[in-house]
Amino acid sequence: MKKLLPIAAITLLLLPSACSGQSTPATVKPGTYRAVLKTRGGELPFGLDIQPTAGKANTYTVFALNGNERLPMDPATVQDDSLHIPIALFESELVAKIDGNVLRGVWRRRRTAQQSQTLPFEAQHGLNYRFTPDGKPVTTNLTGKWATDFGSKSGKVDTVNAVGVFDQKGNHLTGTFLTPTGDYRYLDGNVVGDSLFLSCFDGSHVYLFKAKHDPATKTLMGGQWAGVSGYESWVAHFDPKAELPDPAKLTYLKSSAKTLNFSFPEPNGKTVSMSDPRFKNKVTIVQILGSWCPNCMDETNFLSPWYKRNKKRGIELVGLAFERSPEMAESGPKIDRMKERFKIDYPVALAGTNDKAQASKALPDLNAVVAFPTTIFIDKKGQVRHIHTGFSGPGTGKYYDQYVEEFNRLIDKLLAE
Repeated sequence: MKKLLPIAAITLLLLPSACSGQSTPATVKPGTYRAVLKTRGGELPFGLDIQPTAGKANTYTVFALNGNERLPMDPATVQDDSLHIPIALFESELVAKIDGNVLRGVWRRRRTAQQSQTLPFEAQHGLNYRFTPDGKPVTTNLTGKWATDFGSKSGKVDTVNAVGVFDQKGNHLTGTFLTPTGDYRYLDGNVVGDSLFLSCFDGSHVYLFKAKHDPATKTLMGGQWAGVSGYESWVAHFDPKAELPDPAKLTYLKSSAKTLNFSFPEPNGKTVSMSDPRFKNKVTIVQILGSWCPNCMDETNFLSPWYKRNKKRGIELVGLAFERSPEMAESGPKIDRMKERFKIDYPVALAGTNDKAQASKALPDLNAVVAFPTTIFIDKKGQVRHIHTGFSGPGTGKYYDQYVEEFNRLIDKLLAE
């Protein structure tokens, strides 16, 4: 006589997961999360907005939140018990185990084919403050411009190599640092007592700033932690008149050069050259950039739709990408991914590696390439008329608005000639 199996055993045999070995993926609670990376300088907080993607199972739409910026990540997916948030443009990702209202895991960034950098990551659902809840009392107000010296050896502002631009409301602080080669994008944080705390995470920029304010001397003194292991001390002095060097004088055409000459391949196999017919009798903008560069992405986010609106006026635009690898097999897909992300319909060629010395050799008509991005304006006769080093992105507020106004004014002038 055969023995009968217990009812519990029969039930287990009938369950699909028991038969197939498959388990139902975990679900992520939708909403706002207070996320932190655990760095050498302490917790680096930022916001995440995670929402299920309509019509796609186990897929989520994710935004990183820094100040006024909602930066879209690539589509996130749940695999078993973990959420995977790729940031392909910057070759990084957030991977975290789902544990109710909490995500725990790592941020990982690829540096080479064999090497990655990682930092511990954690996110708590339902919290929307940065370093400390809003409304806590403060003893200082940091709104305004601050002449800044990153890397100060004396503890004083010996060299102004950046300008801090801050806006404080209560204990909530936003702003950025302007530098001769670009800005630090959207920084968000708090004033706690007499101290400044600011942070930014966009998948590439990983910045944490801390400083103590001395109201007697109107001085901030602290440190900046960048990425996995970067650190630099900084000092800032309140100065409403603080200014940076003229960005139009850092890179220029050599006296021996008549115009900008280049010839580089696109990922599609075509070669783009300044002598191409498409540029003849056109006002041409040359964008020196890299797909790895967040400031370049800010500029591209401006230039791509601007070009669509203005190209019929007799304007051309070309991007010269300096990537981490000079090999098209490695860098071509990154350029294509960037073009798709920002809907770029002007040519972007691989010009070399992102080492500034190598970039300068690739464009020998220039004195040097000192920053990514650098934007070169060429008139209808093929003459270089203006070179702007760096880019003040939308995180800089009025400085971005001023740049856009000056940009359009220059283009109008060149078109009218």
